[in-house]
Amino acid sequence: MASPPLALFVGMPGLELSPDEIAFFRETNPFGLFLFKRNLDNPEQIKRLCAQFREAVGREDAPVYIDQEGGRVQRLDNGNWPLFRSLGSFGALARKDLDLARHALRLSSLAMGTMMAELGIGSGTTPVVDLARKGTHDVIGQRAFGDDPELVTTLGRVVIEAMLEVGSMPIMKHIPGYGRVTVDPHFDCPVVDAPIEDMRETDLRPFVALKHASPWAMVAHLIFTRLDPERPASVSPIVCDFIRSDLGYDGVIVTDCLTMEALKGTWPERVRAALDAGYDIALHSQGDLVASEAAARAAHPLGAKSLDRIARAQSRLGNKRVEVKELHAEVEKIFTDAGLA
Repeated sequence: MASPPLALFVGMPGLELSPDEIAFFRETNPFGLFLFKRNLDNPEQIKRLCAQFREAVGREDAPVYIDQEGGRVQRLDNGNWPLFRSLGSFGALARKDLDLARHALRLSSLAMGTMMAELGIGSGTTPVVDLARKGTHDVIGQRAFGDDPELVTTLGRVVIEAMLEVGSMPIMKHIPGYGRVTVDPHFDCPVVDAPIEDMRETDLRPFVALKHASPWAMVAHLIFTRLDPERPASVSPIVCDFIRSDLGYDGVIVTDCLTMEALKGTWPERVRAALDAGYDIALHSQGDLVASEAAARAAHPLGAKSLDRIARAQSRLGNKRVEVKELHAEVEKIFTDAGLA
């Protein structure tokens, strides 16, 4: 019986896999491939790249994911595809007309999910259900629906259900919440000193409310001093246990990219620390082949519990397809008619 894949997503630098990269994937079998703009040119190229990876690891369902939230975080933005609105724009529409916003967001999510599925991409790692309040760093900003936990939950559920319908894996992020950060975790480590009971009434509410809805979640890089004053959440066994036991989330948990400057130590050390903390999958999406090889040496195969969570998540994916351009145009008309163009 073949060994399980490594509990690892890696990235690659180019538009296609080199012979050495193919050999790496064949030999190490990382769970998934994470793509950025550098890997995305046109539909046929993307389909070939996804097929190359899946053939190399020998798994037809091996995940290929990207960041495709809408707004400023959408990797498919070079003119070959429609540009989708930010989640924050749907939050603004919802504050005028909640039902209309839910309808428009569902159409947008169905269109975006279909677009990715047709390319062979399995997830856009969305929705963001962090709260965007006054003072929250712009690293979140318009990526989030707003500062009202109930509204964020309502709209986050729309994205999750629509993405599942078209076979795109929703990933709610960034548990347990970037809503109080005042620095960018790409460059510094945010520190949040809020009492846990205060967090339960605010930032944690969407994650708890959606814990059965979203099959995957992405964990944040920030220190919650009331839980673990020493280690960022993404490498903290204490925070991982809090998410599992206290918040009750039993879906797949993948880290945010471990090459971000919020973390200390070498990149391989961060991979090992995240998996040792108890998270299912480490995301190491930056770097070339040498960096990916080092990450693979630090990772371990997926365990039985993680494999079960992944299987449960996969079983929830549908296969509906919609007319992407038509739905996108309908969404744009809704915003224009609402005076939010």
